[in-house]
Formats: sequence, C-alpha cells, structure tokens
Amino acid sequence: MTQTIRQTGPGSEPALGIPVPAPVVRLRGALASLGGRPVLRGVDLTVAPGEVVALLGANGSGKSTTVKTVIGAVPLSGGDLELFGTPRGRFRQWHRVGYVPQRTTAAGGVPATVREVVSTGRLAQHRMRPFRRVDRAAVDRALEAVGMLDRAGDGVGDLSGGQQQRVLIARALVGSPELLIMDEPMAGVDLASQQVLADTLRREVERGAAVLLVLHELGPLEPLIDRAVVLRDGCVAHDGPPPPGAGQHALPGHDHVHPHADARSGARQGLLS
Repeated sequence: MTQTIRQTGPGSEPALGIPVPAPVVRLRGALASLGGRPVLRGVDLTVAPGEVVALLGANGSGKSTTVKTVIGAVPLSGGDLELFGTPRGRFRQWHRVGYVPQRTTAAGGVPATVREVVSTGRLAQHRMRPFRRVDRAAVDRALEAVGMLDRAGDGVGDLSGGQQQRVLIARALVGSPELLIMDEPMAGVDLASQQVLADTLRREVERGAAVLLVLHELGPLEPLIDRAVVLRDGCVAHDGPPPPGAGQHALPGHDHVHPHADARSGARQGLLS
C-alpha cells in the first residue's frame, strides 16, 4: 500500500503526486494491559521503510510491551496497528518481519546446534517444504554476518551469553526481513558482541531494512539511530532525535549534563531543557 503526500517546501518532502511507501509500522492510540494492569496508555508509533527507531525509557515504561503488541504477542485492548499498510488482523506476511526477543537461552532448553536454531528462521519461507540449497546458503550467510559460522555445528548450550544472542540475531536475519525488531539486544552482552551487532545492523540498514530497537543505552548503535521514542508510564514522552544520555537520562525534564557528549548529542541538549 502506498500513499501520496504534498510537498510543503523546497526539498522538504516528495513532490505532489509521487507515491511513497506506507510505514512498515503504524501504531495509533495503543492500549494494552498485562495481568489486568494497564501498561500502554495510548501509544502512537510509526516506523518508515529504512528507518531505525529506538524505544527508550525506564524499566516498566512499556517498551517491551510495545514491540510485543507489534508482533502480536500482547493483544491490543484499544487502538489500531498496521504492518506494511495492512491492518494487523489481516497481516499474513510474517516472513517480512524478523524478531529478536530479550536475551534468553537460544534453544529454549531444547538440545540443538547453532545451525538448527538459525534454520528455524527460514520456516516462513519454505512453508514446511524440505530445506533447499537456497535455505542452507541463507543460514550460512546469516551465521557469517554475526561471526558464528565456525560454530554452526556446536550446541547452543555451549555458547556464552553474547554468542547465544548472536545466534538469535542470525535466526532473525536469515529470512532477509524488511522489518527487524530487537528487544534489548545489548543487555548483558560483551563489548565484542555489541560491536558485531552494530556492524550487522549497519549492513541491514544499507540493505534497506527498517529497524525497531528496545534499548536502555544507545552505545555503539547511536550513529545508526534516526529517531528515538521515549516512553514514560505507558505514554510517549518524546518522539524525535535521540536525547543525550539515552536510557534513564533520556526522559524529558532530566537536566544532567554529560561533559563527554559528542557534538551530535550536544545539538540535542535543547530537547531536555
């Protein structure tokens, strides 16, 4: 689905009549509860094709619940959700979406090799057909992208936490998704794996994928972030350039000055004043 928008100023938007793709995610007025407790209280969120959006906020602000509503793991009690211009209830093209959950045991407690875990990410493509050469090649490419091809035959239970996170990322990448959703991919991950993640995401963005990330701190991902959506108590408190000192310091009204902030962050300081 596409939409046509009108140019409002020189170079500010595409010219009148030129169709542009619909957002890959459009969440409007999202309401959701967990255990009878309201968690989302009218969240609006859009992610455009090729855009990298970070969800920031304190623990319990609704970040993970927001992405879980997008993938359907938490039902909406109110509001609307569209994926690639299609209402959520009619969306069936899940091969276009890759999801990396919060860090957990990659095999879910079931003995499995690295290759077997990553291969499950191709299920949406071959729809229960036998694995083909193209599927095996896609698994190899995904493992190579995260630096785990040499461990393909190893059991995931023998891997470190950072290595298991790489396996989960490879599983999400193996289908070449147009939308990649990652829930706190940096949590508890060593610096080497953080850099692998940053490099991997950079390649995915260059390929044209949109990325929605739940983060506490931007870290090495900061150069990739186009927009930050800060949640507070289940509501959007900020939607725009990433504020300096992401995470707890990103909440509007926080006036702590980071003397080490780079020029890009310094330009955003006014967002918090």
